[in-house]
Amino acid sequence: MPGKPSPVGSLPCRFVVCRDCCCGSPKVSGVDHARQTARLAEEAPVRVSDCLDVCDQANVIVVQPSSAGRAAGGRPAWFGLVNDSAATEDIAAWVRAGGPGVAALPAILELYAFTPPRRARSGPPTDAG
Repeated sequence: MPGKPSPVGSLPCRFVVCRDCCCGSPKVSGVDHARQTARLAEEAPVRVSDCLDVCDQANVIVVQPSSAGRAAGGRPAWFGLVNDSAATEDIAAWVRAGGPGVAALPAILELYAFTPPRRARSGPPTDAG
């Protein structure tokens, strides 16, 4: 079971990783995409998505808030250019600390954070509550 158990009725943070035409492909070289996904899954549930339509930011990881984070006003956090293990570890550590709405975004993650275009925000990562 990934991450720590949640109290009954609460949902943990979740990851959405883009793995399609650019993200997770040989176009982004030097990244062990399978290991990145597996590492994130050690912390929280991971959903692999088709193209999130932000190819210029490949590799994209979206962190969806936990139910507690959502109740506190947390919104999905989008990270792009996550192309090294240190960035993946920084994201995993933030989720372990509570993620969106619960833990402040570490300054290092501000380097990767971006606001997706409107058409991308209306897609699957923001639909879950």
